Amino acid sequence: MANRNLNQAKEAKKDEFYTQLEDINNELRHYRDHFRGKTVLCNCDDPRVSNFFTYFAYNFEKLGLKRLITTCYKNQDVDLFSQNKSEQAVYLIYEGDRNGNHLPDPAEIGIRPLKGDGDFRSAECIELLKEADIVVTNPPFSLFREYVAQLIQYDKKFIIIGHQNALTYKEFFPLIQQNKVWLGYGFKGGAGHFISQYKDTATAGDHREGMIRVSGVTWFTNLEIKKRHEELILYKQYNPEEYPKYVNYDAIEVSKTEWIPYDYNGLMGVPITFLDKYNPDQFEIIGCSLFLGTTKPKDLPKDKQGGPAFYLFQNGEYKRLYHRFIIRKK
Repeated sequence: MANRNLNQAKEAKKDEFYTQLEDINNELRHYRDHFRGKTVLCNCDDPRVSNFFTYFAYNFEKLGLKRLITTCYKNQDVDLFSQNKSEQAVYLIYEGDRNGNHLPDPAEIGIRPLKGDGDFRSAECIELLKEADIVVTNPPFSLFREYVAQLIQYDKKFIIIGHQNALTYKEFFPLIQQNKVWLGYGFKGGAGHFISQYKDTATAGDHREGMIRVSGVTWFTNLEIKKRHEELILYKQYNPEEYPKYVNYDAIEVSKTEWIPYDYNGLMGVPITFLDKYNPDQFEIIGCSLFLGTTKPKDLPKDKQGGPAFYLFQNGEYKRLYHRFIIRKK
């Protein structure tokens, strides 16, 4: 589907996409061993309405957490869609059950004011970030680059939601290539339903009341998970007719991840969805077409011009391909 709603939200700096508790649980159940004895920070979340806070507060003892910190950007109104008009931001530090009922009661959750607006880039929020072992949240889509850069700067472990288009950002792709960030388990069908006030203009079905469907969203992390080391079984044999070479880069085209040939050891171009099956013990990521496909065919027609990409020459004409990762088997 077209991500018209997501793009419009990014352009307007509207980032109120709230994650369902079900989606949070489906992802975080794979990381439970990582949380024991750790301080978790959710720094884009109003604790009074955030499902991230709900998940960690109600599973605090089960996960063996040390501390839960949540911060909120300019939101004093319990209304989920307050438009962040309040000048007062809040945070809390929850340290578990005190009265023995194994529930996060209001008396145990002290909401405290922040001096500033609660922006994750502010000095006081950075001080809270320094206290955290693992950051878990759905950061603003419009500030994704800055958000990840800060996590890397302060050497934090994290599990966050982002769009797969981030894989081709010049600031983000090197983190993927250098195995500093990888994909988590993801959303079912590669699409997520988020609680939102925006109109759902998705062309795909499965519309839900009060939600917006966004395709291409995924989870990013730098915590080790079992999925990351599962070997991809290769079954196809290489032949030059089925795997043509690009005209502007010395690599073969593999249009589907499962079609990677088992007997080819040269450079291969694969869709960016390959990353969902990427095992760093099995493959090496060499680069991306946005940075390697800069030399265009000399006789490329004007109407075929576009940004950096790889091209195939088939049936007497040039075919421009969507983003590709260049990989090589280890």
